[in-house]
Amino acid sequence: MNPSVVGIVGLGSVGEPLLRAVRAAGHDVVGVESDPDVLARVDRRMKSAAADGLDGGDWLLTTDLAEVARADVVVEAVQEDLAVKTDTLRRAASLCAPHTVLVSTTAALPLVRIASASGRPDRTLALRFLRPPGAGGAVELVATAMSCTEAVGVLEGLTASLGLTPATVGARAGDDAVGLVYRFLNRAVAMIEDGYADRDAVDAAMRLGCGLPLGPLQLLDELGLDHVHAALTDRWQRTGDDTFRPAPLLGSLADAGALGRKSGQGFYTYDEADAAEGAVRTPSPTDAVREGGGAGTADILRVGVAGSGTMARGIAEVTAAAGLPTVLVARSREKADAAVEAIGASLTRSVRRGRVTPDRRAAALGLIESAEGLSALGDCDLVIEATAEELPVKQAVFARLGEVCRPGALLATTTSSLSVAACADASGRHQDVLGLHFFNPAPAMRLVELSRTSTTGEESVAAARAFCARLGKTTVECGDRAGFIVNYLLFPYLGDAVRLLDRHDSLIEETDTALEQGFGYPMGPFTLLDSIGLDVSLAIMRRLRAEFSAPDFAVPPMLEELVVGGALGRKSGQGFRCWP
Repeated sequence: MNPSVVGIVGLGSVGEPLLRAVRAAGHDVVGVESDPDVLARVDRRMKSAAADGLDGGDWLLTTDLAEVARADVVVEAVQEDLAVKTDTLRRAASLCAPHTVLVSTTAALPLVRIASASGRPDRTLALRFLRPPGAGGAVELVATAMSCTEAVGVLEGLTASLGLTPATVGARAGDDAVGLVYRFLNRAVAMIEDGYADRDAVDAAMRLGCGLPLGPLQLLDELGLDHVHAALTDRWQRTGDDTFRPAPLLGSLADAGALGRKSGQGFYTYDEADAAEGAVRTPSPTDAVREGGGAGTADILRVGVAGSGTMARGIAEVTAAAGLPTVLVARSREKADAAVEAIGASLTRSVRRGRVTPDRRAAALGLIESAEGLSALGDCDLVIEATAEELPVKQAVFARLGEVCRPGALLATTTSSLSVAACADASGRHQDVLGLHFFNPAPAMRLVELSRTSTTGEESVAAARAFCARLGKTTVECGDRAGFIVNYLLFPYLGDAVRLLDRHDSLIEETDTALEQGFGYPMGPFTLLDSIGLDVSLAIMRRLRAEFSAPDFAVPPMLEELVVGGALGRKSGQGFRCWP
C-alpha cells in the first residue's frame, strides 16, 4: 500500500530532502516546522522547484502539528533526543486516524522505547539514514517485534516509491560508522581552522585521493553543522574521549547560524534554487586546487624519474603518455630495463581495456629511456624522486641530484610522510625543491598533493602546477608536514576503526557495510586497510605518531600484531579478512 498523504515533522537536514522526495514521488505532503525562519526558507525552495516545472504532489507547510491529522504516514525528523522524538510521535498519534503509521528517523536511539512511548507500538517504525535522503547513502527500514505486518508493508511501499536504496546496517554498526565519520569530519574542520589547507583543497584531496562521494566539508554542510556539533558533543561528554571534542570553528559557525545546506550557508554558500540539491554555487576563490595550466608549462620539456618501483613506473608511464621524453633511472641497468618493460605491459593492458590506442602506447614507449645512475638526469628539466620511503635514502638521492642536475632544474620528492625540507637541505637547492605526492596507481588517480617548504620558490610551484595539469592531474597545495592532507586525515580514521575491534560487539564486515551503504564510501575501513597493505598502513601510522603526539595518531596494537604475524592484507591473502 502506498500512502496518499505523508506528514513530515521537522524540516532540517533530513526532513527537508525527505519532504521534496515525497512530493516528487507524487504523494501529497504536509511539512511541519516550529521555526518560522526555517519554514519560510523551505517554502521559498519548494516554490522555486515548482516554478522550474518540477511536478509532484501538493504540499502544505505549517507550524501547526494538527495539520498531520489527515496523513497516512507521519515521519518525525526532529533532533536526536529521546524525549523530543517520543513527544512528537505521541502528539501525532493523538491527532491521526488509527491506521496512520508513525516513523522515527532516529539513528541511534532505542526504537522499542520510542514505539512504546508513542502509544502505537504496533504501528511505529523507523527509517535509519546515516546521510540525508537522496544524497547517495542508503536507508534502513527498522521494525521491532511489536510491529504489525501491515505497517511494515506501508513503509516498504513508501520507501520503494521514493526510490530509496534499502540497506541492512544495524544499530550498533550504524552508530560506529557515525562515530568514525564524525571524528574524521571534525579533524578536517581542525585542519582548515589551523590554516594548513583550505576548504577546497581538503575536499578535493579526500574526494580524489580516497574516492569519497563528497569532501568532508561538503558532507558537513549536508548533514548540518549544528547536528554534527551536537552529536560530537554528546559523544565527548558520554565517553570522555577528547577525539570527539568539537573543533571550535564548528561550534562558532553553528552559533552564527551557518548550519550548512539547510540554512543556505555553511562551509559553502548555496542559493535558494539549488540548496535543496546540494549544489555549490558560490565557492570562494582559492589557489589551493588547480585543474588548469599556469606559468611554467613550456619550461618542463624533459622529465627524469629516480626509482624503479611501482610508483616510479606509474609516474614515468604518465609523463610519457603526456608526450614528455622521460628518463627512468635505477640502481642497475637491469632494474631500469625491467621497469620500462613493466610500463610496456601496463600500457598493453590499457589498450585491451580501450583506455589507450595502440599508436599512443607505441608513442609513449618511444619516449621512455632507461639508464643506470643519477648522472643520466643531468639534462632534465624536472626530476621526480620515487625511491624507498626512508629519509636517509632520499637525502642521498637529493644530494646527488644537487650535484648532477642542471641549474634551475625542478626537483620533486614523492614522499607522503617525510620532510620535504630535509630533501631540499640535502640538495643545496632550497628554492627548486618541493613535494609531488602522486597516488597509486599513478596512471589512474587524478590527485597530486603539491607540498611546498618555506623556501620553495614561486616559479617552482607554478612550474610544478602546470606540469601536473599537463598530465591531467588535479593538484592540491599544502605545507610541508607529515601526511599532507590525505594521510593526515585518513589514517587516524583507519586507526579508530581498528580500535573498535577491542570491543566485544564490534564486527569487521558489519562496520565495512555500514560505511559503504550508509555513507556511500567505496570501501569500508577494514577492506581499505587490506587493500593498502597492513604493513604499509602500519609504517604510515608510525610515522604520523612520531610527528604528532595527539591521541588520534596512536598506533593500534592489533595492527602491529597482525603485521608481525605476516597478515599483510590482500597481498598476503590474510588481513582483516581472508582473501582468496
